[in-house]
Amino acid sequence: MTRIVVVTGGSKGIGRAVAERFAKAGDDVVITGRDETALADAARELGVRAVRGDVTSPGDIRALAEQVGERVDVLVNMAGGNTDFRRPATGPALEEIAAAWQANLDANLLGTVFTTTALLPAISNGGAIVNVGSIAAEYAGHAYGAAKAAVQAWTAGLSAEVGPRGVTANTVSPGYIAETEFFNGQLSDDRITQLIDATHDKRAGVPDDVAATVEFLASPGARHITGQIIHVNGGAYTTR
Repeated sequence: MTRIVVVTGGSKGIGRAVAERFAKAGDDVVITGRDETALADAARELGVRAVRGDVTSPGDIRALAEQVGERVDVLVNMAGGNTDFRRPATGPALEEIAAAWQANLDANLLGTVFTTTALLPAISNGGAIVNVGSIAAEYAGHAYGAAKAAVQAWTAGLSAEVGPRGVTANTVSPGYIAETEFFNGQLSDDRITQLIDATHDKRAGVPDDVAATVEFLASPGARHITGQIIHVNGGAYTTR
């Protein structure tokens, strides 16, 4: 039976690579995004369905759930990003700090919670939920890292909730991934060198490194892997 796979943020970067992998495997893929042009282009090129929407909008997410229908086999919450890269410089006023933190929490934590909650009734027994984290969560010295740390903690609790009906829930946590728009052109050459030097394999990650891990977590071979954080960072952050 063809699986129905929903990938939020599926029109660009890692999300697009994830959608492409599932589409090539013959799955019925639905991608979401805010950029209508990029979304339409990706849907046409990948041969997938597209639903325009913002994961931070409950109304958009309700509409997504209605359009996807009564069954979802795999949900991949890729939408998000460090909103600090796209906000104008702000000062130390508490109101400005509150706005910056809220933007990151909305984009990364609440968007994931909204989407999962809305689609959860449709996720079939034996399904898989994969959320995107970040190596930044291991340091959490800013709003983005804290938001991703919250995603990881929430996913662990979600795993316990959905596990009894055979649904897995995991977090994939990328390190530095090149070939994306994540840094919005604000990463210096020196910083890129530092990030690559921090890896054990001395290379930048690419979107397909993450996409392959997501594909595995949704596969029959990963049915006993749940509640985990899977790091994809070339050894830049190691676990014990």
